[in-house]
This record gives sequence, C-alpha cells and structure tokens, in this order.
Amino acid sequence: MIYGPAYLRMAVAYLFTISSFGAFFLFPLFVIAHGGSKADVGILMAAYVLSAVLSRPWVSGMIDRFGRKKSFTVGSSIMTLLPLSYLVFEGNLNQFYLPLLIVRLVHGVGLAIVVTAALTYIGDMVPIERLNEGVGVFGVTGLAGMAAGPAAAEVIISNFGYDAYFISAALMGLIGWIAHLPLPDFYVRHPQAVSQSFLGLMRKRKNAVVVLLSLLFGVGISTSGTFVSPYAKERALAFISLYYISYSSAAILTRLFGSRLADRVGEERIISPALLLAGAGYLMLLFAGSSWVLALSGFVTGCGHGFLFPSINALAVRNEPPEVRGKAVGIFTGSIDLGVFAGSIALGYIGDFAGFQALFLMSSLAFGVGWTAWKIKGLRTVV
Repeated sequence: MIYGPAYLRMAVAYLFTISSFGAFFLFPLFVIAHGGSKADVGILMAAYVLSAVLSRPWVSGMIDRFGRKKSFTVGSSIMTLLPLSYLVFEGNLNQFYLPLLIVRLVHGVGLAIVVTAALTYIGDMVPIERLNEGVGVFGVTGLAGMAAGPAAAEVIISNFGYDAYFISAALMGLIGWIAHLPLPDFYVRHPQAVSQSFLGLMRKRKNAVVVLLSLLFGVGISTSGTFVSPYAKERALAFISLYYISYSSAAILTRLFGSRLADRVGEERIISPALLLAGAGYLMLLFAGSSWVLALSGFVTGCGHGFLFPSINALAVRNEPPEVRGKAVGIFTGSIDLGVFAGSIALGYIGDFAGFQALFLMSSLAFGVGWTAWKIKGLRTVV
C-alpha cells in the first residue's frame, strides 16, 4: 500500500514547508517596495537557490549517510527560523543589500534539504512499478503549497504588511516541522554498503538527460516564481495569485490523473508533449492583458510542469540502489535549482534591457530548444 500513514504525514509536513517557500514568490514585491530593480529581484531570488546548488553534494550525501527523516528535521528547522530574520530589514534596499543576500543564501539551504529529503523518503516507500504515481501524487502537496503560500501572502501583505508576511511564513515552516516528528525513518544504511560519489553518479549517461531536463524545469520555475508577480503588478492586473492557483491546480490535475499513464507507457513518452505545454504557457504571458489570460497561462504551464516533474524524477531514481538514491534525487533537484539560479539572473537582466515580454519569450524558447533536442538528437536513447 502506497498511501499509508507515513506517506500522508510526510505529505502534510511537505505541504506546509513548501507553503512557506511559496510565500516567497511574492518576495519580489518586498524588493521593489524597498527601491530594488528587476535585476535586484533576479539576483536576490537567485541567491535563494545558489546555496542550494553549491551545497547539493553535501546535502544529498547527508541524506544517504544519516537518513531521510533526520535531514528533513534540519531543513524544516531552517525553513521555520530564517523567515523571522527578514523582520530586521527596513529602509532602502541599498542599506541592507549584503545582509539580505546572506540570509537568502542560508534560507536556500533549508529548502534544498527539505525537498531532497522528502522526495528520497517517498522514493524509498514507493514500489518501482508505481514510481511515477507515488512521486506524482506526493508532489500534489508541494503544488498545493506553491498555490496556498502566495495566495495567503498576498492577502497578508495587503492587509497587515510585510512583518506579518514573514511571521506567517515562519509559522508555515513550524507546522511542517511539527508534522514530521512522529515519522519512522525506513532507510537504514548497511555498514558494508558501497556508495558512489555524487560526481561519479553524475557521469552516468542517463544523468546527462536528467540534468538537461531539470535545468529547463528550473528556468520555468524562475520565470513563474520571480517575474510573474511584478509583471502582473506593472500591467495593473488584479489578483496576482490567480496565476499561481491556476498553475498549481493544473499541475495537481495532471499528476492525479496522468501519473499512472506515465507508469504504463513510460516517462520517456510523456516528456516531449510536456515540454511543448510548458513552452506554450510561457509564450502566452506575452499576451496577458487581463487576469483571465494570466490564469490561462498558469494553467497551461502547470499542465506541462505537472507531467515533467514526476517523469524526470522517475528517470533519476529508477534502477538506482538505496545507498545512492539521495544523490540521484540530489542531481535531479540540484539541476532544477541551478536552472532557477541561472534563469533568475539571466532573465532578470533580459527584463531590465528589453522588458518582461522579451524575458517570457526567451523562457518559452528554452523549452522549444529542449523539445528539439529530445526529438531530433535522440536523447531518449541514453535513458
């Protein structure tokens, strides 16, 4: 049975920690309100994932050495405490830019640990023949958090200000920390187990595909999480969180009803149309003259991402032994973080130079390039 008490309890813990993360999709509003530019938004949002990328070998190694639950405890503790540190930042952005950058770096480590530990924990529980389903359905909690976090944040910022916003993000992390405490840790490392290094595992041909697809997924996350909210505000579109609600709702539907399809036909056959859907969703942002177009863009993009995430994750961990499964998930999640980091900076400068529409066009083209490589260059043959 997949959906037992441990699965559901970890899902609740993950829901609230990702809600805390999702609340920071509206962090660009704080940056702009304190005198920041689009490039500042890109850099500060990218800093959140820079430390996650750089620490990924250590994070994934820790998960394989010390266990999934203990690692989640560390990560959720960071997700609880770090939002409170934002309360000290007042005045113009230039007055506290460096300390804020450091806080963003530390905050990102917590997210990296939480995501990698939770996905590895679920991967240990799920039968290999139902891997897409188990990971996909579990991911619904993360998507719900990515919708609930910014929706709650928008209401709180509008009515109570930024201090209440940061406190609420800390409370979300605390609930996640409390929820995971009764969990058993199924993984016990055998004393004689021989583990492959993080870099050694990355050299496998299969993981070249995982890295490429995950990078594209990360660029998409950077587009949605960093630039949609200031773009909608610039165009005076009401209810910004409608995009995130549509995005998460679509991704939830595709995971609930499409994950078993991926297990039946193979994730390789799902990836191609998913890349096209994601690219089309970002292209639609060029024409977002109303909140309804914004919502439709979120829905189409969410469909693409809803199929991509479990399919890429399944590619990463399939046929890997438990002793390196944390590292396999680390390669997957770390490549996503790298895509978020690079996308946030590059797209931020494109936005400053040529505007938001050029930024969204480049994001869409990136998925088009990925689809072309997948179809023409035969990347499927290395899976």
